[in-house]
This record gives sequence, structure tokens and C-alpha cells, in this order.
Amino acid sequence: MAETFNKKEREKKRDQRRKEKQSKKEARKENATGGGWESMMAYVDENGILRDTPPDPSTKKEVKAKHIEIGIPRREKEEIDPFLTGVINYFDDTKGYGFIKTADDESFFVHQNNVSGQPMKGAKVRFEKEKGTKGWVAVRVTLI
Repeated sequence: MAETFNKKEREKKRDQRRKEKQSKKEARKENATGGGWESMMAYVDENGILRDTPPDPSTKKEVKAKHIEIGIPRREKEEIDPFLTGVINYFDDTKGYGFIKTADDESFFVHQNNVSGQPMKGAKVRFEKEKGTKGWVAVRVTLI
């Protein structure tokens, strides 16, 4: 079967590219300065910083396995006072609801059924908070 001129040229170019690629590969191997696997090693120190030198064995600290916590650390039990204090800054007797403002400038909705005593504007109160349908609600409200 006869080969055309274009086909011969394409094969020559392909062979030339293969030879160039092979010569580049050999040149890279000759000029390589790396020492192999050891030059690619990285070490992490106790602060989490990557280093190219291994850590000094004299500064090594012994860690017991029982002191390592994986996941969320345990919390110390804290005594939390569930009661908050505040002042009634608005109360509507006809509708039976109002709002209590705390020292932290938080505002809580309060209903007349949750108040022991007669609520009125400006009265200091002590209460607990619960999650309601539309936000935090003051419950078990007592006048101070």
C-alpha cells in the first residue's frame, strides 16, 4: 500500500516529538538535585507547624492515652440559677400581657396567667424563661 507524503510527514513529526520528550525526561533525571524520599519528608512540631527537620528527641513529652479526648470535651457541672430578674416595662391590663426587660437589655413576653400577684408597669420581678412559639417567654413570674 502506498504511503502519501502527508502521512510520512506526520509520522516523522510524531517520532521527533517522542524523541524530544524522551530527551527532556533524561535531562530532568540528570539534573535532579533531590535525595529521593527523604527530601520529600515533612515533620509536624508540637505547635502544628510543618518543618523539614525531624523533631529533637530530647524535647519529647510523654502523653498518656487516657488524657487524650476525642470529640467534645466534657463540661464541668455548673450551678446555674434558673431565675432572672427584671422590670415590667409595659403591661396592658385589658389584654392581659406585657413585657419584662432585664439588666442585659433583653425583653421577654409575659402573660397575666404566669404572674403571681398584680402586675404593673415599673414593678421588679423574678422569673424563669422558656422557649415559646414566637420566642422567649417569662414564666413563674413573682413580684419582688
